[in-house]
Amino acid sequence: MYFIQKKVKENPSFIEENLVDICASIQHTIIEILMEKLKNVVKQTGIKHIAIAGGVSANSEIRKRLELAEKHFGWTTYIPKFEYTTDNAAMIAITGYLKFLNNNYSDIAITAQARLKVTE
Repeated sequence: MYFIQKKVKENPSFIEENLVDICASIQHTIIEILMEKLKNVVKQTGIKHIAIAGGVSANSEIRKRLELAEKHFGWTTYIPKFEYTTDNAAMIAITGYLKFLNNNYSDIAITAQARLKVTE
């Protein structure tokens, strides 16, 4: 982050001119962290069956790294076909739509809360 701040001071267009490289670097770092955490969990638990799902499973680099780890570490990995790598946005949207149809919604004055107890 300090590197980027320094570069932006030197060149205000630095981010726009290097956006692809910045994004690739961030992705690389995140995947390195995730893989290191996964290796540690496997080491601690002995569980070698690794599954990935949701929107993140669409990331081609994560898919590639899991496939390599499967061969290198002897893991069994479960990676969905690409067409099944959707995130929860569609489920959230349909839930909202159905609640709207049933007039089950609050007015604009309500304060959002990230952690609500699920009730029926």
